[in-house]
Amino acid sequence: MKGKLYLIPTTLGNNEPLEVMPISVKKVIEQLDYFIVENEKTARRFIKKITPKKSQPDLKLMLLDKYADDLETRMYLDVCEEGVSVGLMSEAGVPAVADPGATIVKLAHDKGVQVVPLVGPSSILMAIMSSGMNGQSFAFNGYLPIDKSDRKRAIKELEKRSKDKDQSQIFIETPYRNEKLLTDLKAILSPTTNLCIAVDITLSTEYIKTKEVKAWKNENPDLHKRPAIFIIHK
Repeated sequence: MKGKLYLIPTTLGNNEPLEVMPISVKKVIEQLDYFIVENEKTARRFIKKITPKKSQPDLKLMLLDKYADDLETRMYLDVCEEGVSVGLMSEAGVPAVADPGATIVKLAHDKGVQVVPLVGPSSILMAIMSSGMNGQSFAFNGYLPIDKSDRKRAIKELEKRSKDKDQSQIFIETPYRNEKLLTDLKAILSPTTNLCIAVDITLSTEYIKTKEVKAWKNENPDLHKRPAIFIIHK
């Protein structure tokens, strides 16, 4: 039998893994030695935290970062042909969603390797759950453009799309640019457009608020270097 590809969730911050994910995740990690990861150091730290007794020297970690060679990554699932299962881990949250792991999941399907998603925290889904906005129709748009004019155009387009389709529009920003993005949103969006800001989801510092843009005008939450999700709905 072929090995399987397990999609392993990780925490969204420095909290205890079993506070936000089921024991089944721990049991799967205990059984695996092969992992595809974005960062070896943080992957080892997470594995040690959730399975302290697991032998670190036995771990075989394959890197999937922006420097990973495409020809090399296409060999990462070759061990599955020998009956060895592999775990795919994201830096934070669930793999293959706003994450480079999607290429490995597609490779598994191409090779006939069973893909097994495990339950864990997704900041995108948890933000839309707690926003009070349309959870029946929503779109994740990733990062907005950095260029000022391109960004303004993108924000207005998302607002128009939200109104035309009655669809919540979700996007993110590099944490150190969060506050600049909020300033832009308050300046560009219609005063009656709803804006949700969800920060530090699942952590003790969690902050989630939805208000019309006009109500955000005089409020400036501390977003600097904190992972945040932004959602708008017109």
